[in-house]
Amino acid sequence: MTLITYRDALNQALREEMHRDPRVFLMGEEVGVYQGAYKVSRGLMQEFGEKRVIDTPITEEGFTGVGVGAAMVGLRPVIEMMTWNFSILAMDQIVNGAAKMLYMSGGQVNIPIVIRGPGGAAHQLGAQHSQSLESWYAHVPGLKVVAAATPYDAKGLLKSAIRDNDPVIFIEGETLYGSKGEVPEQEYVIPLGVSDVKRAGTDVTILAWSKMVGVALAAADTLATEDVSCDVIDLRTLRPLDEQAVLDSVGRTGRLVVVEEGWPYASVGAALADLVQREAFDQLDAPVERVTGADVPMPYAKNLEHLGMPSPERVIQAVRRVMYLE
Repeated sequence: MTLITYRDALNQALREEMHRDPRVFLMGEEVGVYQGAYKVSRGLMQEFGEKRVIDTPITEEGFTGVGVGAAMVGLRPVIEMMTWNFSILAMDQIVNGAAKMLYMSGGQVNIPIVIRGPGGAAHQLGAQHSQSLESWYAHVPGLKVVAAATPYDAKGLLKSAIRDNDPVIFIEGETLYGSKGEVPEQEYVIPLGVSDVKRAGTDVTILAWSKMVGVALAAADTLATEDVSCDVIDLRTLRPLDEQAVLDSVGRTGRLVVVEEGWPYASVGAALADLVQREAFDQLDAPVERVTGADVPMPYAKNLEHLGMPSPERVIQAVRRVMYLE
């Protein structure tokens, strides 16, 4: 095992898959000469050339459409969004193109495309650059949605996403790029649709993904000093969802807290609460609690941005409520 950053884990995944399969190529704004806005593509253009690491104009709808077309004829494009906020400009190509082509072609045309880049808030980037849009894409049949929390998961999941024959939305935590974790030196992949228990516990289930896994674990550390044992599950893939792992955990603990950076209305957390109340109602000892981002455009002011994000303190309060400790 080696200790590397989240960005370097993604870089390794891209490099290894480009070596493994000549059909894989990377395309997006500043991915080549500048080596990526967040340096995820560092060194790739020098190694693979300008035909496989392609700098594009600032036109998300255009280069995403090129990627969809390339996937239709057998290539395996990786499209980088400088931020997922900019993917809104490419929604037609993603939702009406990539997601629907397999169904509308009667199963004849696969779209093996990965669309990846940073999502969520970072540090004072303002309302238009701080949005968590995973619920938008998880809402769409035909798309797979991945949100990795650690370097280990980022590498293994990205490799699986590139090999997948369906379109994959791969949302990276913008503030995670510099975080470090252990990654095996040998080849490995992580199957899509399989969650991971980041901390085993018996009293309450906490579901999280991406940056919120760290928030959940920090809360669990504090709660452990109060003799509250938290089962922290990193979903890793939001669609397909590891439903059985969620239900098994809630069956053991009887309580659920969902932590997500996104807005509360029509969110992934709302879907998880629905799943549990439908399939595990008799196992619940308390109502499901959700800790979300504030239901407002993200403020620019640092103190207000902090208040707009889920925090360990808010998770602790939610856990105490389901435990009837306050």
